Amino acid sequence: MPSPSKTLPALLFLLTLHLALSLSSDSPSAYEILEGFGFPKGILPEGVTSYQLDDDGGFQVLLSCDCELRVEASGYLLKYGKKITGKVKSGQLKELNGVSVKVVMIWFGINEVVRKGTDLYFYVGPLSASFPSSNFEESPKCDCGSRCSIDMVSDS
Repeated sequence: MPSPSKTLPALLFLLTLHLALSLSSDSPSAYEILEGFGFPKGILPEGVTSYQLDDDGGFQVLLSCDCELRVEASGYLLKYGKKITGKVKSGQLKELNGVSVKVVMIWFGINEVVRKGTDLYFYVGPLSASFPSSNFEESPKCDCGSRCSIDMVSDS
């Protein structure tokens, strides 16, 4: 029978290994969660640092920086804040905060996104614009360097 002085370190090693493996389990990314609700991952830019999804569909997504980018297919300029919140259910993002679109020279908050068939409808109050979901297959990249910060300030 092995002595306790030899089995205890082995037991502690196995316990530590088990805990490390269970803590590093592959939880889905924010992009995978979006896809699970019927949205293409590209409606969210690269750079998600963390997210929280509540049982009632309430969510919070944190980006590494404020992000401003132009959607090539539409020409619209979008602004994502560091913190994006709302409620999600299949095919619907509601009560959105933290995402804006520039129309003419004014920024408007996008408060809802709805998927209908292969199109996405983006709502700014009662107004909406639709685009094929295929336009959002890839997550756009944001530059979080000083250029991004300067652009954000000068466009405000």
